[in-house]
Amino acid sequence: MSLSHILLSSGRSIELTELRMSSTYGGMLEGYPCKPMNDMKVSGLRREAERSFPSTPVHLVPPFREYPDQTAGAFGPVEVLPSVACVGVFRSTAVAPELDPVLHRSALTVVWFQPIPDVPSGEDADLALRSIRWEELAQDYEL
Repeated sequence: MSLSHILLSSGRSIELTELRMSSTYGGMLEGYPCKPMNDMKVSGLRREAERSFPSTPVHLVPPFREYPDQTAGAFGPVEVLPSVACVGVFRSTAVAPELDPVLHRSALTVVWFQPIPDVPSGEDADLALRSIRWEELAQDYEL
């Protein structure tokens, strides 16, 4: 059973089968959001996805970064990522046309950030998420 379906810009339909959401800055005890901290958060979330789903390729949708205050502190200017960090496992039909559609599917784990804790769905999903190049990134597997 899928959590939702997303229609990619390419016209391919993919289904979300697992979703993990967390607060981007949850547990931040000191300091402020800045580029070095955000780079660590982004790469850490990607590594976590790779460890959690080792049999599926992982794709990172580059996050939107805001700069609300240009005053530079010790680590540079304030840089803010969207407030929700997401890791989702998506499935679809096989990429390779020669594979038996009854026996094969394709899969991709995606890491992205979004402003609110909503499950992405349909054509309303964020454009960056819907722009995933599935045919290049996903991996076929046999059922």
